[in-house]
Amino acid sequence: METIALYMTGFGNEFSSEDPRCPGSLPEGQNSPQVCPYGLYAEQLSGSAFTCPRPANKRSWLYRILPSVKHKPFTAVPCGNLTENWNEVEPDPNQLRWLPFIIPKPTEKKVDFVAGLHTICGAGDAKTRNGIGIHVYTCNTSMVDRCFSNSDGDFLIVPQQGEVLITTEFGKMMVEPNEICVIQQGMRFSVDVFGETRGYILEVYGAHFELPDLGPIGANGLANPRDFLCPVAWYEDRKVPSGYTVINKYQGKLFACQQDFSPFNVVAWHGNYTPCKYNLKNFMVINCVAFDHADPSIFTVLTAKSTKPGVAIADFVIFPPRWGVADNTFRPPYYHRNCMSEFMGLIKGHYEAKEEGFLPGGGSLHSMMTPHGPDADCFEKNSTAELKPERVAEGTMAFMFESSFSMAVTKWGLQTCQRLDKTYYQCWEPLRSHFNPNWKPRKQ
Repeated sequence: METIALYMTGFGNEFSSEDPRCPGSLPEGQNSPQVCPYGLYAEQLSGSAFTCPRPANKRSWLYRILPSVKHKPFTAVPCGNLTENWNEVEPDPNQLRWLPFIIPKPTEKKVDFVAGLHTICGAGDAKTRNGIGIHVYTCNTSMVDRCFSNSDGDFLIVPQQGEVLITTEFGKMMVEPNEICVIQQGMRFSVDVFGETRGYILEVYGAHFELPDLGPIGANGLANPRDFLCPVAWYEDRKVPSGYTVINKYQGKLFACQQDFSPFNVVAWHGNYTPCKYNLKNFMVINCVAFDHADPSIFTVLTAKSTKPGVAIADFVIFPPRWGVADNTFRPPYYHRNCMSEFMGLIKGHYEAKEEGFLPGGGSLHSMMTPHGPDADCFEKNSTAELKPERVAEGTMAFMFESSFSMAVTKWGLQTCQRLDKTYYQCWEPLRSHFNPNWKPRKQ
């Protein structure tokens, strides 16, 4: 397979793209002519209700060699550790931390992206289009004559180890650690890997990811639209007599159907409902320059809004390298109880509030109203540190999936994976009282 990936820039744009091998393949002046150029089929992919207001209306027109309706019936297939059953085990409100999730060795078992999906936690219901799922993928082999499609929601994919070549109906994207990509509801894609590969997935039902509003920040900052990349049209006209498998996630279960051709047969397309990728190094950081520690909302890359103003189904937040300059301030994150749920992962480096135990490829969950904050070492060190300008998180990239849902942890997350760090609570045990009833303010 070719590994060349070409891109257009922008987020939520109205794009038009033709595979250069077929110039003029996009119809002119209309979406569905009686006969399409090159004898192609016109097919619309809708990501919103037809009557949504124009700013929220998402759809793309695909011009393909054969329509996606040409397939044998779907039948149920095993889901493995992918689930939407949030009642497998009793709720656990404790602070939870996972050691790096194990990637199977290819000499032991070949595992592709779909077989390597594992659900850690989530909430809500795909049937009612309101919810969230957090997964990890651990795989070691490419998908061969198999593609995946999610009828339940959008995938935000965060590679942690190993680059992935994602072939979609819209074209190809090469996504490396420290980049992310979004594959929206209903889009078919296949994943090629180049060794032992691991990453995280944030899934949302019923909403699409969008750039957060900037408010008083103004017109520029955070993730700039021009830095998002959308693939250029690329097609393969390939027959698969032995059968090509389309795997569909539908109402939390997996189904598969067979067809005798590649689904990546889209010669041209236009619209604003597209996959995209983004390099986290391009994030324009906003930070404190006087005193105190700002809320992590200033590090939001993408958000999936709920119907309640200011409350997200999910935010994707990063903690990138930056300068710390706040005066008379405890600079790391403060101790906190939150009405939101916070799942954190680490792509590389060391997270400043938990330099030990929180490792790349692992994760943590601080559930709704569960207290959390810096470990004892971090508190002591930063309570006495010289407050000079310093680089924070250099060589590091931690992230957070934050949600207004109270998430349940799966049986796999609590038990089966055997990666739960049962000593996590001990990082706060050395915290000691500094209370002095005789304290007096310094005389000015």
